[in-house]
Amino acid sequence: MPDDNRRRLIVVGDRVLIAPEEGEERSHVGLYLPPTAVESRQVRGGRVVATGPGIPVAEPAHLDEEPWKEREAEGVKYVPVQARVGDYALFLRKAAVEIEFEGKTYVIVPHSAILVLIREEPPLPEV
Repeated sequence: MPDDNRRRLIVVGDRVLIAPEEGEERSHVGLYLPPTAVESRQVRGGRVVATGPGIPVAEPAHLDEEPWKEREAEGVKYVPVQARVGDYALFLRKAAVEIEFEGKTYVIVPHSAILVLIREEPPLPEV
């Protein structure tokens, strides 16, 4: 039997794993949601837990070559997602897929469904 302590979620592509915040009019970061968004639940918020590597792209040098031509295997290049772990995200509810992993509820959201990110930047050192 496999050891359960070795299980982890790996987010793929341009998807973002979010721990959702449950139905409040005001998020814990102080953002007010309009009543229409709360009532119809078009928008939902939560904390970013993990992100995928981004959108895979071909290397420009290989775009001119024939796709059937063999070449050395190279690392895949990605256009990274803008969301970071710890950000607060508002996202479109319809685009989210809810999952449960080890007793916790998460949502997986494509990066394109995120409307806004709130990032708490560390204060600048005083000079």
